[in-house]
Amino acid sequence: MQAWQVHENGEPSEVMRLAEVERPVPGEGQVLLRVRAANINFPDALLCRGQYQVRPPLPFTPGVEICGETEDGRRVIANPALPHGGFAEYALADARALLPAPEALDDAEAAALHIGYQTGWFGLHRRAHLQAGETLLVHAAAGGVGSAAVQLGKAAGARVIGVVGGADKAAVARELGCDVVVDRRSEDVITAVKEATGGRGADVIYDPVGGEAYAQSAKLVAFEGRIVVVGFASGTIPSPALNHALVKNYSIVGLHWGLYNTKNPKLVQRCHEELTELAARGAIRPLVSERVPLGEAAVAVQKVADGRSTGRIAVVMEGAA
Repeated sequence: MQAWQVHENGEPSEVMRLAEVERPVPGEGQVLLRVRAANINFPDALLCRGQYQVRPPLPFTPGVEICGETEDGRRVIANPALPHGGFAEYALADARALLPAPEALDDAEAAALHIGYQTGWFGLHRRAHLQAGETLLVHAAAGGVGSAAVQLGKAAGARVIGVVGGADKAAVARELGCDVVVDRRSEDVITAVKEATGGRGADVIYDPVGGEAYAQSAKLVAFEGRIVVVGFASGTIPSPALNHALVKNYSIVGLHWGLYNTKNPKLVQRCHEELTELAARGAIRPLVSERVPLGEAAVAVQKVADGRSTGRIAVVMEGAA
């Protein structure tokens, strides 16, 4: 079978190599899946660079989120078991963690539903307890993680402010349903958000960026607001001033979605059921901006690594729906 492999750490476009390899053999509790579509996530770039919290042995195949097919023909969503990731014709996954792919979504959309939308659901509902009528601010609102949070926020009845970088991404954020869009490249984010909220700020701030975005969040969070720390795509991990959180009366909550797979897997299943229902009634639909063949995966991963993508890029196998 064909699979992309990383033999040394570095930039994805430089270290990912397409090779002919043997199909992986399932271990205890694992299943072999034929990959129908693989979604590209920022962690795939971090894996290539050797900067992710999980470091599979070299060589490995990246690709942490797929829509695949079981040997008995079931269409499922899975997080492949590294080192046998999803940028290949076949991947391995934990049999207990397979989730049925929603019928309302095609293969590329289904592949993009899992990590970003589960992260958004847990972040907004489990950690921040977002309520209808509240104001939600989403950093990187046109990206894969941010676009999911925007849709989930709108589905929950929140007023959504999207912060983006560039006119093209601003257009995407508006199409996603953002009530207010702030282009950080041409506007002062703090001034624009304060004007949009009458000086009050946002009740919930969803931050997958870190760095300067977090500094802005601390200035824009409302009384009794919640800042949800999701990741650090900027490459800079902020050091919050806890005295500021105290005097302004806001909460800083972290979200490591992967922990729920071991700490509370039943909640992951419940979340998937809710996401499937939302997809069935059209309240959410993953924004797949590009669909590329397996041979173009390395270039696509580099594009995500460089922050040049909107929504999700999916690697789609021949014959996929």
